[in-house]
Amino acid sequence: MHDLFASFDFIENRMLCMSHAVVDFTASWCGPCRVIAPILADFAKKMPHVTFLKVDIDEVETVAQEYSVEAMPTFLFFKNGEVVDKVVGARKDDLHACIVKHSGAAAATASA
Repeated sequence: MHDLFASFDFIENRMLCMSHAVVDFTASWCGPCRVIAPILADFAKKMPHVTFLKVDIDEVETVAQEYSVEAMPTFLFFKNGEVVDKVVGARKDDLHACIVKHSGAAAATASA
């Protein structure tokens, strides 16, 4: 998983280059974010065809504002540079289902 501490333009450009990406909007002070972090890291290992990115909202506040992130954790799902779905909260099953839904059949083999 990649941590991003960059400008909105940099992150936006990264999203346009990826066919499938999950962006985790998190904060160091967020308890649920710390709970879901190892689960997300496990998904990243099991689904190498999906790019997983972590954005600390305190480090790059403008990115969180641009994507209207109001609660942590918030997960945005990008497909070919476009936001296609969103999960708010540390909801493992919903997170896994969205990843499988938007990344294709190959992700379905990764167990939750």
